Amino acid sequence: MKYLLDTHTVLWLFDHVEKLSEIALGVILKPAGEKYVSIVSAWEVAIKISLGKLTFDGGVGNFLTKIYENGFELLPIKEEYIKQVENLPLLHRDPFDRMLIASAISEGMRFITADTNIQKYNISWVW
Repeated sequence: MKYLLDTHTVLWLFDHVEKLSEIALGVILKPAGEKYVSIVSAWEVAIKISLGKLTFDGGVGNFLTKIYENGFELLPIKEEYIKQVENLPLLHRDPFDRMLIASAISEGMRFITADTNIQKYNISWVW
């Protein structure tokens, strides 16, 4: 099984693990399965840091380092994801989340998220 971690899921894992559900944490820590973090999440973190909406010790560079140190694979943006965004119902307006949803759908991944707006999509999710 392949899993895609939402941006908040990764941030909470690194700095506020107590905010993760037991199920989500169990899936993340379980050796089985491939775990991915999208480059979209790194982009979102960089933007939020630059706007002063987020602090992350060491900035986006450290965020990326922690992704690799924790054994996650970095998922690039593919052309098919962009095409999938066009077909998504407008249940959620956040462009980062919409790209993450499209990525998970295109790759057949389960999405690890607490975001109830994302959970409204026809997507396999865990929380």
